[in-house]
Amino acid sequence: MRNGGPTAYRADLAHRATERRAHRRRPASSRGSASVPQPHGRDAEAVAEYEETLTTVLMASGLPKMTARVLTCLFTTDAGSLTASQLAQRLQVSPASISKAIAFLESQSLVRRERDERRRDRYVVDDELFYQATIASARANDQLVETARQGVAVLGPHTPAAARLENIARFLDFISESITRAAEQAREVLHTNRETT
Repeated sequence: MRNGGPTAYRADLAHRATERRAHRRRPASSRGSASVPQPHGRDAEAVAEYEETLTTVLMASGLPKMTARVLTCLFTTDAGSLTASQLAQRLQVSPASISKAIAFLESQSLVRRERDERRRDRYVVDDELFYQATIASARANDQLVETARQGVAVLGPHTPAAARLENIARFLDFISESITRAAEQAREVLHTNRETT
């Protein structure tokens, strides 16, 4: 409707009008931590560079860009927690972008939601979350193992497809057990080392 409605719409004019509107928007100030005052005498430029590097690594591991930016922001804040409005302000994005990224991170057990004294949601990352995320990943493998074994019964135990599914199930079962065992050991070692130092 903004560009002429159903009877007077012209794509080329609508495109130009959209470009003009986009150019009228206020310019974004320098992105990231360079604009955020840095505690502990940190070099703001070095922090911003590191955040870009960490975001790139997280994206390479499979996270969408905004999700990686939110996780990086949470990892690099000293408090280990921020509200949605603080995240939106620091990353200079809309609250909807933050909400979508947080929903994904929560589904992967990579952030935890807590209420603060003002009844605002705070999104938290801490040492326990990586343990929880690792265990959640192992449980997801367990579900795949169970489903693969159901396929063996459906396809017939002496068929090539069933043999393939059984091998997948055995492999993932071994990996899942190893991941769980390693997570438990790492949790014990890391918590013990922290308490003794």
